[in-house]
Amino acid sequence: MANHPMTLIGKNMLQEELDKLIKEDREEVKIAIAEAREHGDLKENAEYHAAKERQSHIEGRIAELQSKLGNANIIDVSKLDHEKIVFGATVTIYSEDKDESFTYQLVGEDEAQSSKSKISYNSPLGKGLLGKEEGDEVVVKAPKGDVNYVVEEIEYK
Repeated sequence: MANHPMTLIGKNMLQEELDKLIKEDREEVKIAIAEAREHGDLKENAEYHAAKERQSHIEGRIAELQSKLGNANIIDVSKLDHEKIVFGATVTIYSEDKDESFTYQLVGEDEAQSSKSKISYNSPLGKGLLGKEEGDEVVVKAPKGDVNYVVEEIEYK
């Protein structure tokens, strides 16, 4: 299996979701299925079919999370100290096109949230940043053309 890099925060986020699915959601759907069975004919019982479909979704997500956590390579960002950008780095970049600076942390695919300035190391920008140093120029291929950035600062926190 592939090794999935993720931060400790990302691992905890996935573990919380897994715990909720197992302890709460799985139990709720069991009750819903039992109640729907009491209504009689299962062939035409929409509540039963909806509950079974939800159960299937929950079990699939549980298996997916267990696999990802089992194959996770947890990176403690606070222990990193590099001159170059690696997984977990918090990077401030300057956009020449927008005349504005942006700060992002490079994280695993499952923990990426653009609203929280966390981008996947596998995203086009993430791939472009890996291995760069302060002052380096980064060119990212975008549908509307190349986007240019300059690395202003690299932190590991």
